Amino acid sequence: MATKRMPKTPASGPTTAKCGPCKGTGEVPVPVRVGRNRRVVGAQNGMCLGCFGTGQAPPPDTTRPPA
Repeated sequence: MATKRMPKTPASGPTTAKCGPCKGTGEVPVPVRVGRNRRVVGAQNGMCLGCFGTGQAPPPDTTRPPA
């Protein structure tokens, strides 16, 4: 009796963690200020400075010694 062959499943690559401030979107809300008192009138989308718009969490900083 022949053995039953199973179809190969695609290998899943390493998963990267999502960025915390933008939750993986790459954009964060930036307040829009107007007037002399700089009152906030709304928000617009801005690039996330934590991941620079990629949506992936940056690698841990290895240049600094642990505190």
